[in-house]
Amino acid sequence: MKAYVLIKIRAGEVKDVVRQLRKLEGIIEAHMTFGPYDAVAVVDTPDVSRLGMISASAIQPIPGVEQTLTCIAVDL
Repeated sequence: MKAYVLIKIRAGEVKDVVRQLRKLEGIIEAHMTFGPYDAVAVVDTPDVSRLGMISASAIQPIPGVEQTLTCIAVDL
């Protein structure tokens, strides 16, 4: 299962957060973005339960992360 996690980050901490995201298991890509969100992480997990664990236990606790929005990818 693939998902995109859009992340709002405190000013001045985007580079540090993106570096930390890239080290997390299950995250296959992480990039700074322009627009309402400051970064996006591409997550690849076996199921929605693991996705929730990554979001709640790995991404949200990173210092500087203020808000996340998880979008599950659906293949047509």
